Amino acid sequence: MRLTLLGTGCPAVSSRRYGAATLVEAAGTRVLVDCGSGATQRLVEAGADGARLDALLITHLHSDHVVDLWQLVVSGWHQGRQWPLRVVAPPGFGRFASALEAVWAEERAQRLAFERRPNDAGFALRVEEIGAGTRLQVGSIEIEAVAVDHRPVEPAFAYVLRAAGQTLALSGDTRACPALVEAARGCDALVHEVFVHDAMPPVPGRREAATIQAVASYHTLSTEVGKIARAAEARCLVLTHIVPPDADPGTLAAEVARDYAGPILVGEDLLRLDLTTRAASWRGLVWRLPG
Repeated sequence: MRLTLLGTGCPAVSSRRYGAATLVEAAGTRVLVDCGSGATQRLVEAGADGARLDALLITHLHSDHVVDLWQLVVSGWHQGRQWPLRVVAPPGFGRFASALEAVWAEERAQRLAFERRPNDAGFALRVEEIGAGTRLQVGSIEIEAVAVDHRPVEPAFAYVLRAAGQTLALSGDTRACPALVEAARGCDALVHEVFVHDAMPPVPGRREAATIQAVASYHTLSTEVGKIARAAEARCLVLTHIVPPDADPGTLAAEVARDYAGPILVGEDLLRLDLTTRAASWRGLVWRLPG
């Protein structure tokens, strides 16, 4: 199983870190987890595209995790997808998807009538709402949805993916969550969000101390995420959804290493990790993880 971080950012605009999105591949199966801003461009950069996705998994309905959804539909259709995009999501997501299709219905009809492409089935969504604890099979990958705590956003899921004897856990957005620790126990890699509170000072008129405290309260602090990885006995910790996106990676890694002795990868867009070979690569650099 192989993962590629397509977007490691958050709602704050960053040319370095695009919106939340992770590509997971195993034995010819391709699953995308979330589709934040720029996900379609990063897919192409990673050597994939929307036409070759077997499913899109949505962790929760926050804009930075879903804003590229319609672009994913349109671009996948342009790239030759012959069937509706399969979207697996928490309860209530179907209403959002229906509203999104309604907004673009006139433009969609115009494109279909005028462009005369040989297929229209790929220009559609097929949403499957699932509950916490649901297990489903997508090609070679078994997927488990785990309820996490991102209140007031409910429901919110983490996903645990298993293939070829390997386990990958992706936290989505959450506070420290015992259910995720248990579901991820012994995983080959834990991909977890992180809020670097020391790197986000108040800015008058933009974010006050109360704002920072509120945002921090439903994310996982950089002082907590190492403890979570240690409790889950994760073989590797990959940090993503980095808030703020300009937080210093070296300082972040050092902070997390105080609580977790395993390999720590501070994510960058297009960083790739092969769980079979334990090799990580980014922009021509390749290194092997111990263990």
